[in-house]
Amino acid sequence: MYDLVVVGAGPYGLSIAAHAAASGLNLRVLGRPMASWRDHMPAGMFLKSEPWSSNLSDPAGEHTLAAYCAAHDLTVRHGVPLPVGAFAAYGRWFGEHAAPPVDEVTVTAVRPDFGGFRVETGGGESLRTRAVALAVGGLPFAHRPEPLHQLPAALASHSSDHHDLSGFAGRDVTVIGSGQSALETAALLAEQGARARVVARTGRLRWDGPPQPLRRGPLRTLRAPHGGLGTGWSNWAWAELPWAVRRLPAASRVHLAATALGPAGAWWLRDRFETAVPVLFGHRVRAAVAGDDTVRLELAGADGRSAVVETEHVVAATGFAPDLRRLRLLDPRVRDALRTVGAGRAPELTGGFESSWPGLFFAGLLTAPSFGPAMRFVYGAAFTAGRLVRGVRRRLDGRPVAAPALPRPVAPPRAVAAAHPSADEAQQPTH
Repeated sequence: MYDLVVVGAGPYGLSIAAHAAASGLNLRVLGRPMASWRDHMPAGMFLKSEPWSSNLSDPAGEHTLAAYCAAHDLTVRHGVPLPVGAFAAYGRWFGEHAAPPVDEVTVTAVRPDFGGFRVETGGGESLRTRAVALAVGGLPFAHRPEPLHQLPAALASHSSDHHDLSGFAGRDVTVIGSGQSALETAALLAEQGARARVVARTGRLRWDGPPQPLRRGPLRTLRAPHGGLGTGWSNWAWAELPWAVRRLPAASRVHLAATALGPAGAWWLRDRFETAVPVLFGHRVRAAVAGDDTVRLELAGADGRSAVVETEHVVAATGFAPDLRRLRLLDPRVRDALRTVGAGRAPELTGGFESSWPGLFFAGLLTAPSFGPAMRFVYGAAFTAGRLVRGVRRRLDGRPVAAPALPRPVAPPRAVAAAHPSADEAQQPTH
C-alpha cells in the first residue's frame, strides 16, 4: 500500500510530488506531465504572470523557471512575457529533476477502500493507498454558457479544447468572454486568418498596465508592493496570505475566489487585439440555434435590446468553475459525503488541504473557495505543496480515523476523467 497517490502532473501535482518524495513518503504520481499546458492552450500563447512568480515548488527551491532558462539559453526577465510552450517545457524538466517518475496513465476512479483508497487507471491497474491528493487542474471544470450546451463540437467548443487554431483560417469565429483567454484566443485566431469577433457581457474591456520595476524606491514599494499575483496591497494579500483567507467566513471566501482578479487582458496583447478583433459589448448569449454549418447566436443586451450573430463556430472562453459534481473520477459516495463550501461546489478543507473525508486531499482550483484566488494560478503551488504534504504526514502519523459511513453502492460513473494538471491560470489556466 502506498502512503500517497498524487492524481495530476501539472504545476500543483509535480510540486506536491517533489515535497512528498523529499519527506520520505512512498508515493506514485499519475497523469501526463503539464498536459493542459501542452495540449489545451493554443500555440503562440504567452504567460500572463511574471516569470519570477511562475515557479513550481521543490523543498530546496533550486528548480526554478530561471534555473531552467539559464540551463537552456532562454531569456527570462521581469516585464518580458514567456511563451506558454517554454513554460510547459520547464514543467517537464522540473518533473524529471525534482519529482519522482510520473506514470502517464488516465485515472478512471478513486474509491474508498479499507484503511484508505483504491485508485484505478484506464490500463486496468488498481493501486491501494492511505492518502490521495487530487491535483486535477481546471479542465474538468471548464465553464460554458448554458445556451451552448446542446451545440455539437463542430460548432461550439471551449477555449481549453484547442492547441492548434490554424484550422479556423478563413472561417467566421465568435469568442465569448472578456478575459485574457478570450482576448488572446481571438487575437491568435485573427492572426491565423480567421474572421474573429468577441462578444462580451462587460461594457468595456479591462487591460492591465505594464508591471512596475522590481527595484523601486521605498515609498513606491510601500504604496504598491509586488506580489505573486500583481502589484498592490490587495494582490499582495491574496498571493502571500492564503492562510489568512481561509480564516474568513465561508461566504466571504467564496465571493473572493469568484471575483478577485477579474477578467483583464495583458498589456502586451492590447495592440495586437484592438487592431484585429471587433468587440460586441454589453451582450450575453440568450440562445444558440445550430444550422447545417453555422450557429445563430441570439444575444441579449444590457440595455434591453437584442442582437443576432451568425457565425461558423463559437469558442467559449468563459473560464473554469470549481464544482465537485463534475469530478467524475471520485466515487460518488465520497463526493456526496464531503463537507462543502457555500453552495456545495467545492470541498471545505483544513489548513493542510485535507477534506472532511480522512486522507483525501485537494489542490488547485477546487481549493480557491478555501484559500483564495492564488489557488487559480501557478503561484499558489508553492503555498500548497509543503502544507499539503505536512497534512498527509499528520494523517499518516496520527491514529486511524474512521471514514464516514457509506450508503449502498451505486454503479460507477460512465464517464472517464483524465488526470489533468492545473492551468493557472488560471490561466489562468489561467496562464
